[in-house]
Amino acid sequence: MVRVTMRTKLIALIGSLTLAACTGIPRDLQTPEVSFVGLRAVEASVFEQKLELRLLVRNPNRIELPVNGLDIDVELAGEHFAHGTSAREFVIPAEGEAEFDMNVTANAAAALLQIAGADRKAGEIGYRLKGKLSTRLGMLRTIPFEQNGELPIADLLGRKGRRN
Repeated sequence: MVRVTMRTKLIALIGSLTLAACTGIPRDLQTPEVSFVGLRAVEASVFEQKLELRLLVRNPNRIELPVNGLDIDVELAGEHFAHGTSAREFVIPAEGEAEFDMNVTANAAAALLQIAGADRKAGEIGYRLKGKLSTRLGMLRTIPFEQNGELPIADLLGRKGRRN
């Protein structure tokens, strides 16, 4: 006679719930693409700037991504420029995209040096966004991302807005 204890039932229940949570997450989840849309100064002091960063997140997956936060580091011309963390919740539709704003803190002196050192003839400066999206996808809690691109220098200097 097999005796089923309360502990055995609890272990079986936890295993079943874990398996059920995992079945809803695709095994081939692709990394979302995160890119700049715009940038504007919110507040500035001698040592740092508070900036509003507008980002576009593209979801290449067949499932929607419920995001409940974002942590991001921004590099300009290969140097650290800004960092920000947002707890804003939004959903990126399956095979769709979403735009949102978040605040970041930048070092004004470093930013000016990077912009001044940029190739003015090209009119653009290289950027790199690196961070992680926090999600509510079962056991998948964070999705790391890294994206490189070019940003018009005029956008950084506030001469031209790219906001939609």
